[in-house]
Parts: sequence; C-alpha cells; structure tokens
Amino acid sequence: MPNTADRVKIVESRVLSHDWYLLKKITFDYLRNNGEWQRQTREVYDRGNGVAILLFNRARHTVILTRQFRLPVFVNGHDGLLIEVAAGLLDGADPEARIRAEAEEETGYRVHDVKKVFEAYMSPGSVTEKLHFFVAEYDAASRVSEGGGLEEETEELEVLEWPFEQAMAAFERGEIADAKTIMLLQYAALKGLFA
Repeated sequence: MPNTADRVKIVESRVLSHDWYLLKKITFDYLRNNGEWQRQTREVYDRGNGVAILLFNRARHTVILTRQFRLPVFVNGHDGLLIEVAAGLLDGADPEARIRAEAEEETGYRVHDVKKVFEAYMSPGSVTEKLHFFVAEYDAASRVSEGGGLEEETEELEVLEWPFEQAMAAFERGEIADAKTIMLLQYAALKGLFA
C-alpha cells in the first residue's frame, strides 16, 4: 500500500474565512484502495492545536473545573454554560508551558508538576486541532488568584471545586458534555488517580 502522502494530491486550497480562525475549502484527489483516483472537496477549519488539564487533589478527592458560556453549543440547543477542564490554544508555545499558564489564568492554581497523558484529534472530519492532555495535582497552597480567565480574551469563567464522584455523576447525567473534560475524567477513573 502506498504511503498516505502519495495517495493525496491537493488540487486547490481556497480561504473562505480568516476572521476568528482559518476556514479553507480544499479540493484534492485521493487514491482509493481499489487503485482509482477520486476527486473530493472538504472544508477544513484550522484553529491551531491546544492543551487541556485535569487538576486533582488526591487527599481531598476533588477536581477543579470551570463553567463558561460557549456560543457554538448554545446555537446547537444547549444552554451554553459548559463545565470544562482548564484548556486553551498553544499559540506557538510549548504544550507543557502553555497548560501551566492556562491552568493559572482560568482556575487561579499554579501547578508545576504536570504530566502529559495523551494526545487526540477532537473532530478530525473537519477541524485540524490536536489536543495535548495533562493532569496535575493541586492543593490549597497552589492557589495564587481567583482565576476566571483573562478579560482581554473575553473570558468569564466560574471556578468549581467538586468531589470527583460529583463530577463523574454530572457526566453520567449529561451535565458535563464537553469531550475533553469527559476524556480526562475517564482517564482519572481508569488510572485510579484517587486510589
């Protein structure tokens, strides 16, 4: 079987929008398994790669989450207030350095010993974004501010400290509907972070 790069020939790439992030319409030829070339067209949204982190306190059996308004989920029928782990875009930074900064900006907790646990493409059918997932322990001494995000980034986050069991129950009831948060909560359960 040929290398994937040998199976894809970009015919045209046209910018549809470059307002908030970059939206392109790409026409390409793809070599199918049967040996035939097929022309396809897709829209690809490039918002950059990102990071996400679950802050947990093993002794207290708690996690730090945030709640914030998200317009895309609002227009898709949700009330728009998503419960999430701290996260953000890389913006050219090293993933580990970026997630430490995001955790502090959003939650008010300064963490140093972060552990990368996996990477994943979040919506590979249309979005280029790959997330780097982390976990880190926090304690009361880690709190350096109220958190809440950055005003200049129009962020307005409520910081939540929940027992891990409460977070898992909220996920099971559908109250936590954010994929990155669900993935990190399940990671914590599977790996026994509170054992």
